[in-house]
Amino acid sequence: MLFRSPCVFVTNAGNSLRQEKADKLSEWLGIPVTEDQVVMAHSPLKMYTEFHDLHVLVSGQGPVEYIANSLGFTNVTTMDQLRHAYPALDAVDHKRRRAAPCGFEKYFPKIDAVVLFGEPVRWETSLQLLIDVIISNGQPSSAPQGVPKTNIPILACNMDLQWMAEAVMPRFGHGAFLHCLETLYKKITSNELAYTGMIGKPSEITYRHSEHVLQQEAAKLGLGPVSTLYCIGDNICTDIFGANLYNDYLANRNGDTSITKQVRSSRCIENLVGVPSLLNGANQCHSILVETGVYSRFGGSPVSLEHCPKDFLPVEEKYQEPTFAVDNVLGAVDTIFQAEQYKQNNRLQKKCEQ
Repeated sequence: MLFRSPCVFVTNAGNSLRQEKADKLSEWLGIPVTEDQVVMAHSPLKMYTEFHDLHVLVSGQGPVEYIANSLGFTNVTTMDQLRHAYPALDAVDHKRRRAAPCGFEKYFPKIDAVVLFGEPVRWETSLQLLIDVIISNGQPSSAPQGVPKTNIPILACNMDLQWMAEAVMPRFGHGAFLHCLETLYKKITSNELAYTGMIGKPSEITYRHSEHVLQQEAAKLGLGPVSTLYCIGDNICTDIFGANLYNDYLANRNGDTSITKQVRSSRCIENLVGVPSLLNGANQCHSILVETGVYSRFGGSPVSLEHCPKDFLPVEEKYQEPTFAVDNVLGAVDTIFQAEQYKQNNRLQKKCEQ
């Protein structure tokens, strides 16, 4: 079985490479899914070329150094490498503490930026070292004389407050870790933590990148530009919110810019890729909510966009309303084909009337 309609899989996961995720999808679905059809939370970081040659600290699980290199970053330090370079900073886990062979902290190169791929395994260690790096402006070898007015660049991927796994209730996601980091930073410094880029659903940047990938898939199938996007997801605060935000972006990029002017710079597409000149194929983005994950109409945590990342607040309640709501993914696919058939029938009727 092969795809006859362009389809991409957009995930907020960030602890693996695209090929690994494509292999798992192929196994689960029983159909071949290629690496080119997968968009990870960190995939848009390929476009942040101004950071690729800087010294970046990366946080997350899995082969984060290898993932960073695959995205274009050439000078990477992991949290474990930083902890080894500064053994006195991690004061919680005594079993893992070890004295450095010599005091070489002052020779460790300044960290220019931070890349947060996903929630780490040991939150307390990562939270402590990240705060140290941010407050010291990338040089934790000595105590800062004062808190910098602006923090070093931070690129954050995956903003899911919760996600669904094998447990009967949703689990904490990277969004929960980011909330802890932001709260600690403000408590200690009285300043708001500023992000240079927020990537992954619900960021418009990720949907923009996903459209680019989808349009490429359409071209491979011999089809013209896709004009209507359908986004299927089980999380109102990421999947549905993000699709609705991108629908607004599509509606306003060539017209009224009153909405796009209010977008924080951390998620502004124009700041990243400039004024849109390509990818003008899509003009609508519909959201489809399924009840096979985080969302359930019969229970679970109450849905509120107040739980969204701070760079997306305040937000109107309309953004949590899906275009369609169905039981499962099969129902979503059926809904898409019915909607497209309805549009096709209307076009044919108009032609006949002319």
